[in-house]
Amino acid sequence: MIASSPWLVAVDARWGVRRLAFQIGTLMSCDAPADVEVFAATARGSARKRHALELFSGLGARYDTLSAVLSLGQDPRWRRALVSALAPAAGERVLDVATGTGMVAAELLARGCSVVGIDQSAEMLAVARTRFAGVAGGGGSDAGGGGSRAGGAARVRWIEGQAEALPFPDASFDALSFTYLLRYVDDPAATMRELARVIRPGGRIASLEFGVPPWPPARAAWRLYTRVGLPVLGRLVSREWGAVGRFLGPSIANFYARHPLERIASYWRAAGLEDVRLRRMSLGGGVVMWARRSAAEHGARRASGWSEGGDAGRA
Repeated sequence: MIASSPWLVAVDARWGVRRLAFQIGTLMSCDAPADVEVFAATARGSARKRHALELFSGLGARYDTLSAVLSLGQDPRWRRALVSALAPAAGERVLDVATGTGMVAAELLARGCSVVGIDQSAEMLAVARTRFAGVAGGGGSDAGGGGSRAGGAARVRWIEGQAEALPFPDASFDALSFTYLLRYVDDPAATMRELARVIRPGGRIASLEFGVPPWPPARAAWRLYTRVGLPVLGRLVSREWGAVGRFLGPSIANFYARHPLERIASYWRAAGLEDVRLRRMSLGGGVVMWARRSAAEHGARRASGWSEGGDAGRA
């Protein structure tokens, strides 16, 4: 059982309710690993979120290797590009949302950051805990403060929870990353507002999502691979990976039919994020987007332009 961390202090009435829910969730999670804090209502969300949990259950142990293989080696490259776009400084406190098995958290930790990883999947978090088992201070429940150190290693902390209801006060983090998240939430615009809420004014945010190539020949090749190649290769690994292979292509295409990149950028700006930038990678199969939170008065919403970059540069 995990006691509430000292920095989880109510700063207003809304946060007081969140903190109470967090404590209740913790008390109800006696079977959770001792170094994973559990936020109430995890995995009891919408049908979309329950489906995502069911789809990826049983994949955690080999997720890192197979996601790299089935993306033709691109997924690790995209994740490195995400961290480079976020550009965290040593000692900064970073929240990694949809942390999964901790691949992005590992890159952040290597840069000397203090990392909090949050994910709705207890199974994925178990793999992340194993990854960091040798890191001094890894998984401890004491958040300490931004940039805390233990034996020369930046600290890492795990929370089981949902991006739509983050159990943190406003402006808690210097930077925030998230990976393959927006397709699995019911309201991407509201989720972006919640993510922006916990970033300090002037702090940075960056994301990685799958994309649909805009160039017709590349898009045709992408469609062939995601509709035929990926399901076949996944099924050769296991029935579960075959189901993931069948799911991904239509899921990505349907998401962008409802939420084109320009509209997603507008969600970011409406959440108080400015200087929104975009980089398409691997002919558009991966999309890295980044911005910074407006340093204007808390709660202000300021529109800004956005720019797009190509595949140039090294990830």
